Amino acid sequence: MTKFIIVRLVQGFLTLLGVTFISFLIIKLSPTDPFAQLKLNPQVSPQTIELLRKQYGLDQPLLIQYLKWLKSALVFDLGISLQYNAPVLALIKERIGNTLLLTVPSALLSWLLAVPLGFLAGMKEGSLTDKAIRLFSYVFMSFPSFFLAFLLLLFLSKSGFFQLGGWQSLAVGIVTLTLISSAGLIRLMRSSVIEVLNSPMVQLLRSKGLKGWAFARHILKNAMNPFTTLIGYEIAGLLSGAALVEIIVGWPGLGSLMLDAVLSTDLFLVMGGLYIGTIMLLIGNLLADLLLAYIDPRVREREIIK
Repeated sequence: MTKFIIVRLVQGFLTLLGVTFISFLIIKLSPTDPFAQLKLNPQVSPQTIELLRKQYGLDQPLLIQYLKWLKSALVFDLGISLQYNAPVLALIKERIGNTLLLTVPSALLSWLLAVPLGFLAGMKEGSLTDKAIRLFSYVFMSFPSFFLAFLLLLFLSKSGFFQLGGWQSLAVGIVTLTLISSAGLIRLMRSSVIEVLNSPMVQLLRSKGLKGWAFARHILKNAMNPFTTLIGYEIAGLLSGAALVEIIVGWPGLGSLMLDAVLSTDLFLVMGGLYIGTIMLLIGNLLADLLLAYIDPRVREREIIK
């Protein structure tokens, strides 16, 4: 298991380097200028702007800029925001708790909803129960997260009991992400259960007369193997979906902060948000890999051989 973890950590670090370098390159090659607003101020001279460029190190070659940023980022010194004139890490710390408060309950509720419903649909393939669960899945899979959040806000605002902000916005965001995420997970769980039911192993269990909870437990355990690999992807989907939902419902998380940073071309804040977001995704993928390796030892053996 130790070798498996080391392999995954090395792969994660290389992924982090690739993501940050490509993101840095795209931001630097964009035609917008982070000091565009200052140039419009007649009280700020061109000499002052050039001094600011030197102060932030933006007058150096692109590769040197990236390497200096990476060196600082590895010790979580993410620089100073050009827009807010405050440490990037402090700005992210203010918002990341709100984002986790939205995404973590959504992820837990999605899985608590998807696993039993997907398992039930797979075990009762073709039945009325299966059709009803699939209809639920298809309906909410067809909605973009931001559009569903908008519809929920519209519906609740008509009731007269909803005010934008606070726990009400959080509740709408959690419900939105839970419905969207669980819809896709239900289909995947159902497909996994059906695949296991058609496997030779299940035919053998049936021939031995295994029934009831003991039979269902075997099906669930084997169906969860491929399903477990989706944890990392689900975290990625929740984070990207959460950014849009936060903006729609007015929840002060990383989504609105990153939108402001992108619109103002705040290089260090955008890179800091991407850096922390990528680390969160890599941790999610690592946890999924460790869980799968624990469930199925053959996985870690294959990865170590590679």
